[in-house]
Amino acid sequence: MEEGTYVEWKDEYSVKIPLIDDQHKELIRLTNQLYASCLEGDDQARAYFKEVIRSTVNYIKFHFGAEERIMSNAGYPQFAEHKKQHESFVKRVLEDVKKFEGGKAVPYVFVNYLRDWILNHIAVHDKAYSAYIMERKQTGTLSANKREP
Repeated sequence: MEEGTYVEWKDEYSVKIPLIDDQHKELIRLTNQLYASCLEGDDQARAYFKEVIRSTVNYIKFHFGAEERIMSNAGYPQFAEHKKQHESFVKRVLEDVKKFEGGKAVPYVFVNYLRDWILNHIAVHDKAYSAYIMERKQTGTLSANKREP
């Protein structure tokens, strides 16, 4: 692990959908950037954290949109529940951003939450939709009117 790296991508995180794996790697990269900002001096850290957190929030929304399109197109039966998890996470992140901007949140606590949520979400929920899609591909039951991821 590189110095200052908070979380490292491992092959075990792969959902076997290259587009989504690449996006997950970017989320990990952004988490590491936020972590690195926590290691800087106070004023510098806050300024950098504020800049990176905006990019992270935008990327999270972009990524969730891509995942949701894939799940919807594949007819994933737990799509609505998965989407609610995304919405709840975005709401929490936006609340934390407001707290941070108001001086009421600790950046390191936020980075820890982000890392834990992302890795848990990938390991449990993203792997579930991935397994569904892979099984449907293998059995040839991914509907012809559904776009393939």
